[in-house]
Amino acid sequence: MHTDDYDGSGSGSGGDGRQAVPRTGTDTGTDARTGAGAGPEPVVRGHGQGLGQGPVVLVTGATGTVGGEVVRALPTRLPAGMGMGVRVMARDPARAAAMFPGVEAVAGDYTDPPSLASALRGVRTAFLVTARVEGDDDAAFVAAARAAGVRRVVKLSAAAVLDPGADDLITRRQRAGEETLRGCGLEWTLLRPRAFMSNSLSWAASVRRERTVRALYGSAPNACVDPRDIAEVAARALTEEGHAGHAYTLTGPQALTAVEQTRQLGRLLGIPLRFEELTVAQARTALAGRFPPPLVEALLASAERQRAGAKAHVDDTVHTLTGHPARTFHDWARDHIKAFTPAPEPDPTVAPAPDATPDPVATSTPPSAPAGTVTRRPTL
Repeated sequence: MHTDDYDGSGSGSGGDGRQAVPRTGTDTGTDARTGAGAGPEPVVRGHGQGLGQGPVVLVTGATGTVGGEVVRALPTRLPAGMGMGVRVMARDPARAAAMFPGVEAVAGDYTDPPSLASALRGVRTAFLVTARVEGDDDAAFVAAARAAGVRRVVKLSAAAVLDPGADDLITRRQRAGEETLRGCGLEWTLLRPRAFMSNSLSWAASVRRERTVRALYGSAPNACVDPRDIAEVAARALTEEGHAGHAYTLTGPQALTAVEQTRQLGRLLGIPLRFEELTVAQARTALAGRFPPPLVEALLASAERQRAGAKAHVDDTVHTLTGHPARTFHDWARDHIKAFTPAPEPDPTVAPAPDATPDPVATSTPPSAPAGTVTRRPTL
C-alpha cells in the first residue's frame, strides 16, 4: 500500500474493477487490515514454465492492480529463444491461475519462509509488491530471494517517498522497504508511481447510479498514472539490462483534479455528471469503516499534501523508458468506460411497476445540461 493510492474520495482504490478501498494486503491475498488469511495452497501449474525448468520471472501481487498488468505485459518483453517463463506467486494460486491461463501459479506468503523458498526456485528476476504496514515483508522476501540466487528485484514503491512533507506511517514503511532492497546485495530497481488512474473506478457505482462523483479536495491536482504504463516499465526492468540501481518516478502526462476527471468521464459517457466535494469529516468516516486509525490518518495526510500541490509534478520517465508518451486519463477512461456506464434510463412514457421505487437523485441534474458538465454543490 502507498498513500499515493488515495484519490481523496473517502474510499480509495487499486484497480481491476474491484476497487473500494486503497490497496493494502489485497495484492497478496491478505486481509486489508491485518494481513491475516488462510495458509498457502499447493502449487497450481499452468501450461507454461514449470518449477526448475529454466530461468523464471516471478511476479508477486499478480491478482492486484499493477501486478496483473505486469503479467500481461511480460510476454512481449521476454527474450526469444531463452526459454524464460513467467510465474505468479499468490496466497490463492487457483485464483491467479484462473486469471492468467497458461501462466504458472504458486502459493506464497511473506510470513512463510518455506513457501517463499519454493516460489523463488529457479527465479532470475522478481517483481515485488508489499502492502502490509505491519511486519517486514520486504526483508522476508529479499532474504529468500538472496538465498535462492535471484539476480534482480524490481520493487513497486511510491512517489510519496520523495515528498519532503510525507511522514505518515505508509510512506515511512515504503522508505524502509526501499532501504532494505538497496542494502540487500542484489540488483535492484525501484518504481515510484503517483496515484493510479484506476483509482477512479471507486467512483463507478455512484456514477452509474447517481451520475455523481464524490471526493475530498476536488480542485487538488494529481499527476496520476495509468497502471499499464507502470507495468510496461516494470516488464522492461525485469527483462532488460541497464536498470539496476535506478529509481524511476512514474507519472501521467498532466496533473488533473477530481473535477477535471469528472468532466472527462461525463464527456466520454455523453451525460452530465455532478461533483460533490466531501468534507474531511465525511472522508474520515468513510475510511474509518475499513481501516484502523493510523492508516486513516495517513491517507488523510496524503490528501492534504495533494491539496498543497505535492502531487502535481509531471515526470517524463514513462516516455523515456518506453518510447511512447504516458497514457492520458482520457485514454484510460475510454478503455474502461463500461465500468462507469449507467443503465439506460426508463422510458418516461411508460408507467413504473407498482412496486418500483423512484431514484431519489434521478432528477437532481437538469436534463438539458450538456455532456461533460460538472455541477458542483456541497454534499448533503
